[in-house]
Amino acid sequence: MSSTLTSPPGPAATAAPAGSPAPQAETGSRGLGIGTYLVLLAQLMLVLDGTVVNVAIPHIATDLHFSDSGLSWILNGYTLAFGGLLLLGGRLGDVLGRRRLFRIGLATFTLASAAGGVAPTAGILVAARALQGVGAALAAPSVLALITTSAPTPAARNRALAAFTAVSSGGGALGLILGGALTDAVSWRWTLFINVPIGIAVLALVGRYVGETERRHGRFDFVGAVSSTGAAVSLVWALIGVPQHGWESARTIGGLAIGVALFAVLAATELRVSHPLLRPGLLKDRRRVAALVTMAGMYGAMLSMFFVMTQFLEDDLRFGPLTTGLAFLPLPMSVFALSRVMPRLVARFGQVPWIVAGTIGITAAFVRLAFLPDGAGYWDGAFPSVLVLGLSAGMTFMPITSLVLTGVEPEHAGSASGLLQTMQQLGGSIGLAVVASSFASHAVPTDFLAGARYGFGTAAVIGAMALLAALTLVTPARCHLSTPETSALHG
Repeated sequence: MSSTLTSPPGPAATAAPAGSPAPQAETGSRGLGIGTYLVLLAQLMLVLDGTVVNVAIPHIATDLHFSDSGLSWILNGYTLAFGGLLLLGGRLGDVLGRRRLFRIGLATFTLASAAGGVAPTAGILVAARALQGVGAALAAPSVLALITTSAPTPAARNRALAAFTAVSSGGGALGLILGGALTDAVSWRWTLFINVPIGIAVLALVGRYVGETERRHGRFDFVGAVSSTGAAVSLVWALIGVPQHGWESARTIGGLAIGVALFAVLAATELRVSHPLLRPGLLKDRRRVAALVTMAGMYGAMLSMFFVMTQFLEDDLRFGPLTTGLAFLPLPMSVFALSRVMPRLVARFGQVPWIVAGTIGITAAFVRLAFLPDGAGYWDGAFPSVLVLGLSAGMTFMPITSLVLTGVEPEHAGSASGLLQTMQQLGGSIGLAVVASSFASHAVPTDFLAGARYGFGTAAVIGAMALLAALTLVTPARCHLSTPETSALHG
């Protein structure tokens, strides 16, 4: 039984047969339901918090007396918990009910945001950020599963996917803008407080507009849950420490080795249990795997762009927090603009042409940044590439998400969503670790661009790897998965 995003009962509403899904609320023939907007608002919160505190870090360090080594955990505490628990969150949504787990995760995230906003010490803030990550990992897989399995038609599903990917890919840049505005106008604490009223409002309304999914009975895969969580946490923990400790440190090598070993345990477990945490069938389709790898590479390149570009704007061009955030505005504007047309373009031409075009654009944008001349400013240096990155993300993320979820049974949508978002987080962690290491190893104290060029060049290599994965999706006879759903999309 699929989830339902329902509309409020109106005067002309008629009773639906028992057990049938409630009607999807529409704002016109091309609109999305109220329930969809509610869960997308929550998704925006979760994505924003990955970057909203970035431009506020210098202010946080001063107020709470962070050490240099501890400062990175303002970001890493959230990333570690979020990336490490996504697979588990996706499966729990399938088993316990997606709306139920969405509400638990969102409530946890909202409470942690309030705790972080009032945090009197560095340790409490890092703990609150980690708890935010736990809440996000529980809620995020259910967001994507709820909006896709409730769509009444393939066209509605594509519109919902476009909205989701617009929020997910543009939200990071919006987080920088919002973080800069709140830090300049009020205080860095409002980068966390802003979540509280939004979270409360969504929690109050979601029970009315979002229907519950049927619980999937069966024995819970405890070994799979422990091994998948441990593997993801180990890998993310090892990778986020690379810029500080290096690739050859015992911490990095040990963390990567433990992560790989636990993934091996997960693979062996999932092949023999009757109710696996991660269905092996999800990885048997070559095209789905290629799409997942493409997403990981693109996300890794994009997140590393935030890392290096933010420093370029603040340290080299002397932008303030708000100006730095506004400098990224072309990215979310491009993503949101393309989200309006991508459903129709995908329906007409398929997913693959847009995935290939987008990965070409991302690679080209970073190649250009890798050759920035000395004295480059914003309009002649950063702006063109930020714009191309936004356009490329806007034309790519929705088709990739559609391709990954195509053919997945509704009862396994949470697991598939968790897998997709886990690949995003792991890709982001790997990309950031590699780019940050390249940047640091070539840094020159008096010449920021000396190291930045290597960082951007490394991001271009990651983008090229995503492009290679995307090219494997191109087949002589077709450019999309041959399923009844995609046939409906293209018919």
